[in-house]
Amino acid sequence: MSRGILLDLNAAAVWAGITAFVWYAFGGVPLHIAVSGQLGISTAQTSSWIFILWSSGAVATIWLSLQFRQPIPITWTIPGLVYLGTLADRFTFAEIVGANLVAGVVLIVLGLAGIGRAIMRWLPLPIVMGMFGGSILVYVLGIVVATVEDLAVAGTAVACFLAGRAIANPRVPPVALAVVGGGVAVALTGTVGSQAVEWTMPALVAPEMSFSLPAIIGVSLPMVVLAMGLGNVQGIGFLLAQGYRVPVNTVSIVVGVASVANAFLGGHAATVARNGVAILASAEAGPPAGRYWGAVISSALTIILALAATPVASLLNVLPKTYIFAVAGLAILSAFQDSVEKSFSGKLRFGALVGFIVAATPFAILGITSAFWAIVAGLAASALVERQQLLDYWRDRGEGQG
Repeated sequence: MSRGILLDLNAAAVWAGITAFVWYAFGGVPLHIAVSGQLGISTAQTSSWIFILWSSGAVATIWLSLQFRQPIPITWTIPGLVYLGTLADRFTFAEIVGANLVAGVVLIVLGLAGIGRAIMRWLPLPIVMGMFGGSILVYVLGIVVATVEDLAVAGTAVACFLAGRAIANPRVPPVALAVVGGGVAVALTGTVGSQAVEWTMPALVAPEMSFSLPAIIGVSLPMVVLAMGLGNVQGIGFLLAQGYRVPVNTVSIVVGVASVANAFLGGHAATVARNGVAILASAEAGPPAGRYWGAVISSALTIILALAATPVASLLNVLPKTYIFAVAGLAILSAFQDSVEKSFSGKLRFGALVGFIVAATPFAILGITSAFWAIVAGLAASALVERQQLLDYWRDRGEGQG
């Protein structure tokens, strides 16, 4: 068996694995640092969070990919991380951790019952994407705010990002150029903080947990929707389109187990990596039978990143806020563009628009945040204004799963 696995190794899969790792690192790390700052948690808590997310996803990916000989990358939901950053003034970190644990348990139950896709059938993707786009709008606007405030640093990061988009080479991620270019600007302008980076092994801090109904509704439900709807459904769907016989229930259960493990060290929900799947399961990743090697290689590299969680977390106290928020905003810009396109390029556009507007407005009713009400309002708007489109959507999804 081991010899057969080695025979599947090929150069294209190796490069795909390296590319996926670069995408994970430069897309995820800046967001981690920015969201940790918003939540006001300590360096040790941030280190623990980063360590568990990267390591649990890597272990799950390696096991699934080798067990089923398919590129099944498990990471954590970037939309979920972004969403958590918007809740800093609404819930305590203990409440967020408790709600993340509940989300993980729900994901396990849905996986065991095999009803994950049935749940997603009743949550139309355009409305979900509208909610997501509205929730992260503040991060996108942060690019402009940071650039106006610090043109030298944030402006350089933006310029490098645009250069990367113009180059359009998958091996030169635009966010990577933004991170490097902005970092050089930080060094040249002398805006780096005086506190030293902590070169120690990752901290393992079990945070306090508390459970409240508003947090469970305002955090757990959106986290399940984002993990399953934007990750599992789309990621697994891409694998199915590539001809893989994906063990959907097994993958869903593994995602739930990883989510629960994440919560015990302060982390949030796991998911199938949509962007990772697009890199690791595409034709550029080599012959279909050997593409799983790319997932294994990218995960091995992310384990190294997990072990460097403490120095990564301590960058929060060293790098200027304008750099962090500019790079974080750039890292989710493509996700924001994707959400807008999926919300308004097809049917149910009015419901998606209502969901976008409601989610973009920070408020809480009965302690429940606007993201939940955005889905409710979006569904209600579609039921009133575009009822036939909504019924057609549910019918089509039902036939597709039949």
